[in-house]
Order: sequence, then structure tokens, then C-alpha cells
Amino acid sequence: MKKNKLRLVILVTISIFSFSSCSDYLDKEPDDQLSLDLVFENKTNVEKWLAGIYSGVPDVYSYGMESIGDDVAPSTRWEQYGFWTISYQQGNWSASSTGWDKNYWLHLPKQIRSGYIFLENVKPLPDQNLKNTEVEYMKAEVRFLIAYYHYLMLTYYGSIPILEKAQDVNSMNELLVNQQPFDKVVDWIETLLVDASNVLPPSYSDNRKYGRITSVMCKAIRARLLLFAASPLVNGNSAMKDVVNNEGIPIFNSTPSLQKWTRAAEASEDLINYATANGHKLFYEYLSSGEIDPFMSYQNVMLKGFLEGNTEILMARPDCQYNNWDIVTQPRGTGGTGAISVTQTLVDAFFMKNGLPPINGYDASGLPVINPESGYTEKGFSSSDEVRKTHWKEVKGNALADENKITLAGTYNMYCNREPRFYISVLYNGSWINSAGRLTDFYLNGKDGGPSPDSPPVGYLMRKRTDPDANPVNNTFKQRVGIIYRLAEAYLTSAEALNEADYGANKTKVVNYLNLIRERAGIPLYGNGQDEVTIPTDQAAMRKAIHQERRVELNCEAVIRFDDVRRWKDAEKALNTDFWGMNFSGTKNSDDKNDPEAYFVRKVYQTRKFKSYWFPVPQSELDRNPNLRQLPGW
Repeated sequence: MKKNKLRLVILVTISIFSFSSCSDYLDKEPDDQLSLDLVFENKTNVEKWLAGIYSGVPDVYSYGMESIGDDVAPSTRWEQYGFWTISYQQGNWSASSTGWDKNYWLHLPKQIRSGYIFLENVKPLPDQNLKNTEVEYMKAEVRFLIAYYHYLMLTYYGSIPILEKAQDVNSMNELLVNQQPFDKVVDWIETLLVDASNVLPPSYSDNRKYGRITSVMCKAIRARLLLFAASPLVNGNSAMKDVVNNEGIPIFNSTPSLQKWTRAAEASEDLINYATANGHKLFYEYLSSGEIDPFMSYQNVMLKGFLEGNTEILMARPDCQYNNWDIVTQPRGTGGTGAISVTQTLVDAFFMKNGLPPINGYDASGLPVINPESGYTEKGFSSSDEVRKTHWKEVKGNALADENKITLAGTYNMYCNREPRFYISVLYNGSWINSAGRLTDFYLNGKDGGPSPDSPPVGYLMRKRTDPDANPVNNTFKQRVGIIYRLAEAYLTSAEALNEADYGANKTKVVNYLNLIRERAGIPLYGNGQDEVTIPTDQAAMRKAIHQERRVELNCEAVIRFDDVRRWKDAEKALNTDFWGMNFSGTKNSDDKNDPEAYFVRKVYQTRKFKSYWFPVPQSELDRNPNLRQLPGW
């Protein structure tokens, strides 16, 4: 930017900033108009400007985005209040739709432009203790954020421009950018991430900087980017071979490349090696005997922060709406709004405690095909309490005891003998609510059930990432960060990429990575020993195992599932279908399929329509810029 432009008065997308917490970087409104000279000659204003650039980092406690996949199910009755997700689920949206809360095409370029202005103007201010080292860190952080925002746009829109500088708002030629080939954008983003990683430290000694971009974060997003780029949606997808930009250049490569999987594997291996060398490791909690407590490990990996010993977190947003999450996932009868469910297909995906999947798919009518070897059944109710080794106290338990109840006598058998991650993730009808001293009551006209819009349409509530001790009535919540990337994802990403690159050569390492996840989860490992689960015998079987492990371990986190079903080209099957749950109109504690009032019977609660693998370029942008092209489906 030329010097004569520096005095232009522009809107500074900034927030009040203090090094007391990185949360001050996020979720703030513009609060002033300043000349660029005034901004970049003052340390406080420089920090405020940087804060505005950070503000585009998504809040992973935003359940709107989580709900567009097949793991999370908000109350369908929330549509009457304008909750955009329901319209998306049913295909009722277009390029002209407004109101959805992650319209990245309109919002992120503003952060990117602010980033470039920062890079052009920031400088050391020695007299204000803004030293050159700190400025170089800030510039690397901004380069990461520019790359990250391009990554978000790329993975949701597919066909985007590369914004390489702050566009001159007075120059029509600069504003009329066009879309670039997908792989070109990937390479450009990767270069920025690598460059930033070579400057930034793996962590900061000053805890007040927690959440600031690090070299570990750069490598994490690089691994996620290259996994997406290697996946079937964009790696040899013949369905998109005719998609071109305004110059007739193909956007997607229609020829599959095995090298892309190798590249993704190398990036994820680099991340794992670098992160573990710098002190990151899977989070564990233990019993008095020294054994892993899988229940508390899985619960608290999402609730505890860095200062509480959770070094599994590789990237986090310190400021997030965790309190709102706790409210919408708590039953209505306990003071919450009890309307954010998990889907029946997610319930079905969790393993049994013997490590086997409970079902092998669904028949033509949508009902489950039960795996006879798993011991799973959907008939009847348990005759006794189930006790396991854990400090988990949520079922009439004691946190100091090494054994506690997991389910109570009378629990529907669908929910019995399941793996620990199931109980940490799912609140089902008849679950004990320790904070309320009673069972959940999701029956029609029950304390927590319908017909109220604030009730779970599927028969479940989200439990994962919800603080079990949160009290919406007293407005008391456990402060925590929003986890964007954790080490478990890195292991699963590497397992997937290695399997796709070469199953035979990489089988041992793939199994080791899966077993790290399963060991912490408290289920049998893959192997040839007694009580171990047979190792998948070919690449396709291993792929299926990895996909299921990934769905279970990373369920309801950072929109990972929605991204996965798209990149695997599974979205048409997963999201364009009837969605089942328990009988929302049921009033009886019964599984009698012939009784319309029986609650524990599978029923279709919603039919979803999947419209496109990509978000639409907003119509307003197409009208403004004739160089843009919409992808098929809109």
C-alpha cells in the first residue's frame, strides 16, 4: 500500500485487547475509526488490529454448523424461530439465502484484507516495548490466519479466488477476482503454513498467550488440508471434471493421484513427530491402580485445559460459547433448553465394550442389521446395574471410588454393554442425571420431553463437551477452551492417509495408531491375541474400521464429521435420507413395536435432503463480480 493511502480513514476491525487473556482477540465488535498512522504507531492499537484478524476463527461451540452433518440433531421445532440449520438439513436454501451463521464467503475476506494491511504496516516500536521478535511472530501469525481463512473457504466452497494482497476497494480490476484451480489453492495455502511454522515457536512460555498461533497449529492445519485434498471428493472425482472457471480452466483434477495420499501421510507424520517432541501427548486419567480410566479420560479431554495438564490440545480458541452449549444440551427439566440431540446413527456407531460394532449397516427399510458377534440387542431392559472400573460418578456414583455404576437396572438394552465413549457422548432416556438426582424423562409430556420445542426429537441429548456439573439455573459453568484440533485426530488422520497410500507397507503403523485411540477408549485392541479384535484383512476393511473409529472418537467436534462425509463422497447416502430416533410421541417405558405409545421403538423423525457438497457462492457476489462461477447444484 502506498504511503499516501496510509491516512485513509478505514473501519478498524478491532477489539479491546489485554495480554491477560488471548480470549480478547475474539468475538469483539468494531469500536473505532482510526487512520493507519494512528494504528501502527501505537502498540495497543496494533494489538487491537491483530485481535480483529483473529476474530474470524470459528467458535467450535457453535452448534449450528455441527448440526449440518449426521451426528448432531437440533430440535426440528426450532425452525419456527428461524434456526437456519433446519432449512439446510431439508435442502431449503439457495445462493440467495441469508441468516446462516457461517457465510464464510462474505466474512472471511474482510479478515484476510485486514491481515494484509497489518503485514504492510506493522513495525517494531522499541519505545513502547514492541520488539522486532514480537513483530515477526505477529506477522507469522497473520500469515497463518490468511492461510487458515483460505482453507475454510476452500473446503466449503471448493472453487475460490486466491487473495494475495489487500484489494484496493477503489479499483474494479482488483475486486473482480476469479476462482483458481483447487490444487493450486492447496499448494498456495500449504506454502503459507510452512513459512509460518518456520518462524513461530511450538508454544509460548507466557501462559497469557495461550491460543496464539504456534508452529504446531500450522502443522495441524496443514495435515487437515492435505487430508481433504487427497480425499475422493477432490482427488479424481469424475463428476466434477467439467467444472471450469471464467477462463475455461478446470477447477478440479479428475485423475486420481496416489501421491496426494502420500503427501497427506507425510504431513500428518510430521505433525505427530513434531507435536510429541514438543510435549504433546494423549490425555489420560487413571484409577488408583494406575490403570487408564477411559470414562474420565474421554470426558475430560474435552473439558480440561492446558494448565490442567491437557497437552493433547494442539489448537484451541480460548474464548468460546461453552456456557450456551451447556444450556442447550441440558434437559429442560433441569433448567436447560434440552434440544440439541445426537442422531440415532451416531448412537449405532459406538462400539460394544468388547470392541465390536453393534450393527453391520441398515436394510432397505432403514432398520439396523445387527452384528450377531457383538452381543448387541434392541430387545428388553437390563435386569441389574452394570458396574465398571472408573471414577465417573454420573450414575449415583462416587468420584473417589475405583468402581462405579454405568447403567442402572431397567435400562433399555440398546444402551447396555456399550463402550465408554458412548456414555460420555450420549444422554438417553432413562439416564441418571446426577446433578438433578433423577432419571431423564424424554417421554411425551415428561419433565424433559415433548411436545415442547425444547426437547430432543431423536430421544437423546448431547453429552460430550457438556460439563456434567453445569447449572443453568444458577448460571454456573466450567470455563474451558474450544478445541479445534487435538492429537487424537492426528493419529486418525495418519492412519487413514497411510492406509490409502499403501495398506501392505503401512499396516503395522496404521494398527498401532488405531490401538492408541482404542486403548484410551477402554476397548480391546486390534491384534491376534486373546480378547483382541481381528485386524482388518485388506485395505477396504481397514478403511471401514478407520472411518468408524474416526466417527466415534471425534464425534460432535469442530464440524469434523460433516467434512468427513463430504470428502469421502458419502454425504448423499448419509445426509439424503430418513433420520431415525426413538418414538418422540411415546409415553410408555416399552419396546413393543405394536404399541404406538411405546417409547423405545425406532421411528423416522425427519427426512433430510442433501443438496450439494459445496456451499453456494452468495448471489450478491455473483451479481457484483461476473468473473465468478457457481458450482453445480445451485
